[in-house]
Amino acid sequence: MAASSAAVGVGIIGAGNISDQYLTHLTSFPDVRVIAIGDLLEDRAKAQAEKYGVPRAGGVDLVLNDPDIDIVVNLTIPAVHVEVSEAIIGAGKHVWTEKPIGIDREESQRLLKTADAAGLRVGVAPDTVLGPGVQTAKRAIARGDIGRPLFATTTFQWQGPELWHPNPAFLYAKGAGPLLDMGPYYVSTLLHVFGPVASVAALGLQGVPTRTVKSGELAGQEFPVEIPSTLSVLMDFERGGQAQSLYSTDSPLRRHGIVEINGTEGTIVIPDPNTFGGDITITRPMTDASVSEQEVIQVPQEGVLAGRGLGLLDMARSIRAGRPHVATGEFGYHVLDTLLSIEEAAASHAYVTVESTLGEVGSLPADFDPLAATL
Repeated sequence: MAASSAAVGVGIIGAGNISDQYLTHLTSFPDVRVIAIGDLLEDRAKAQAEKYGVPRAGGVDLVLNDPDIDIVVNLTIPAVHVEVSEAIIGAGKHVWTEKPIGIDREESQRLLKTADAAGLRVGVAPDTVLGPGVQTAKRAIARGDIGRPLFATTTFQWQGPELWHPNPAFLYAKGAGPLLDMGPYYVSTLLHVFGPVASVAALGLQGVPTRTVKSGELAGQEFPVEIPSTLSVLMDFERGGQAQSLYSTDSPLRRHGIVEINGTEGTIVIPDPNTFGGDITITRPMTDASVSEQEVIQVPQEGVLAGRGLGLLDMARSIRAGRPHVATGEFGYHVLDTLLSIEEAAASHAYVTVESTLGEVGSLPADFDPLAATL
């Protein structure tokens, strides 16, 4: 592994669409250094390496065998997340994986046990919830700005990623869909506010059996829909509180990024959890029936705005400091367990108990600065 006196060495496996977002930010953080990019399509890895000034690129083994790499970012498709993450652990490196941690409970638990036995860490996206938007709102709720949180409403609805994604079929396969693809953002946000989920109920439907690619080289190509494309969800939390959520790619009306937490003394509106920041407002209850307008308070956003890779940076700094990182594998597993329980509830039309749980969910401090050199 890389010497502890230098920036933490990072490798990336998977040079597809989302790698641009990671590389844009990881190459700007002084505490990490992107050393190599690997992909089954080596030319794609080499193109990304040239674009972002990364020294080495090639196949997957190039990343796994590089002695200067401490953490590997797994940006492969969900169906092989665990397989690739286990290979990374087997190579003696920590893992940061795109969400979800896996698509199966048993294999995801096996990954965590293997990493623990090897003394290695697993970090799981999304790290958008570690941005100033959600973290500022979390601090406001914790200090009692809306009283006791009671219930939440979240909404994600639109016509679907085939409108813009050049190869969207995997987003409608097992392990994806609006629930497994977008659900991690919303569920992760709710876990930061309410803690672990106790049980869920859901209804699901499939708008159409096939979809058509709308852009890129594959435009006009049809592909099957393997999962429910609309889900209406109820969630009950272990420590109190409830949430209702909609996940849909069957809606002509685009309406997403909605997270509202209602408490005994106000409602806080949190920025889109698929972003790192945005406006935060608290609406106060009316105290006089003669007053037609409610008081709306702007909550100042605290912290430095960054982007994807923020969670990996926290993990890198935490490894060097010997402290826990925030976006742990256990957190990612509870998100997955919750999402799979929602699928099962929709299929059975019955409440489903979420078997896993969590301790206290960590936070990033308001003064966390991704652009500072701290190592």
